[in-house]
Amino acid sequence: MIDPDFESVTMTIPAHDSARPRVRHVEAMRPLVWLALGWRDFLYSLAPSALHGLLVTIGGFAILAVTLHFWLLLPGAFSGFVIVGPILATGLYEMSRIRALGREPTLGDALAAWQRGTRPLVCLGLMLLAAATAWVVASALLFKLFVTRPITGPLDFLRYAVLDQGIVPFMLWIVLGGLGSALVFALTAVSPPLLLERRIGLKAALLASARAVGDNPVALGVWAVIIIVSTAVSLASGFVGFIVAIPVLGHGTWHAYRDLLDVDHLPLRMA
Repeated sequence: MIDPDFESVTMTIPAHDSARPRVRHVEAMRPLVWLALGWRDFLYSLAPSALHGLLVTIGGFAILAVTLHFWLLLPGAFSGFVIVGPILATGLYEMSRIRALGREPTLGDALAAWQRGTRPLVCLGLMLLAAATAWVVASALLFKLFVTRPITGPLDFLRYAVLDQGIVPFMLWIVLGGLGSALVFALTAVSPPLLLERRIGLKAALLASARAVGDNPVALGVWAVIIIVSTAVSLASGFVGFIVAIPVLGHGTWHAYRDLLDVDHLPLRMA
């Protein structure tokens, strides 16, 4: 049994720039602690946290409704939806931050985080939106160029992609999507909560996130698997699982950020 309050981290301080976040090394199974703490924060602020998940669920239904009429968007739509996930959890980061200060977080606090925003955080959101859109468009174009038969539903798509074309092109598409998702994950694993809490530039925050992933490949690999499995289960449940998965993972990401980066020497964005 892992104790969520047990701090098992060691610090690696870069000598070249003391103004940058300092990366800590964590144990391989530390993500289970982040998950437990995310669950604790979810239960502590149940209503506003679940509302975040509900809104994402509604967004999933909206995307499904669009793809039912435009199947060309299907291959990239949901993976693009996942790419913008780190920004969708902004209010959850704020509620975990406030709880860590000993106050009871409210929906108003979550909304204030969105309203307060920061230029780097807004820029990151626009970058993720652009990346998601680009992936959807690229997938749709590839589908349009190489698919010569009419596709009327998801079963037709899978039958054509896997059976008619063979597994290699389908797996290549999955690998390309996975590489893009891995890059986005590395850059956004902890940068959104960092940008929300501390005064730091977008480039420095993205690099800090990448260094945290690079210095903790096993732990962050475990965290990525947890996110992938949670997303897959949520999709399989008809999006209902997002009501729980999004807030738990969002709160957990805040704790991952606080574990992986030492930022106490950086100024706060808020009083």
